[in-house]
Amino acid sequence: MRAGRSPSQTIGPFFAFALPWPGGPFVVAEGTPGAIRVHGRLLDGAGQPVPDGLIETWQTTPPDTRGFARCATDGDGRFAIVTLKPSAMADARGAVHAPHLAVSVFARGLLKRAVTRVYFPDEQAANEADPVLALIADAAARATLVAADEDGAYRFDIHLQGARETVFFDV
Repeated sequence: MRAGRSPSQTIGPFFAFALPWPGGPFVVAEGTPGAIRVHGRLLDGAGQPVPDGLIETWQTTPPDTRGFARCATDGDGRFAIVTLKPSAMADARGAVHAPHLAVSVFARGLLKRAVTRVYFPDEQAANEADPVLALIADAAARATLVAADEDGAYRFDIHLQGARETVFFDV
C-alpha cells in the first residue's frame, strides 16, 4: 500500500484562496494619519506577472497595530498594502537598521518562501548606515531593495529571477 502525497509534499497555486483574509492588506485603514501605500508587481524571470502569489510584510509598529499584512497578487501580479511607515530599529547587538518592511514571497514553484526587505527612498542616510544593505556590495543589487517614490506611495516590484532579480536572503 502506498500513501498519497501530503500537503507538505505538493506545491500550490493555492495561496490566493487558502491564505488571504478580508482586511489582510491593511495594517491600518486607508486615511489613517501617517498611513502609506506600498504597491508593486510580482514578476517571474521572464518579467511576466505571477498571478497567484502571496506577499506578506512584517514591521515594527505602534502597540495598537498588528504590523503584519498579507496580500494575494491579482491577474497582473499586482499587490498593495496600507501600513504605517516603520521607524529605525536597533538589533540585539545595537546595530541600527533603517526603516524597512520585512517581506515574504510565496508563489507556485517555490518550495520555501523567498525573503527580502523593502527600504524607503526618503531614508537615504539611514539606508547608507543599514548593516544589511551594507552587506550587498553591488549597488545595482542593493537598489532592488529600495522602493520608488511614486506620487505619495511607494512602488516595489519583486523580480523572482532574471537580470533585475530582487535580492533575497537565505533565512
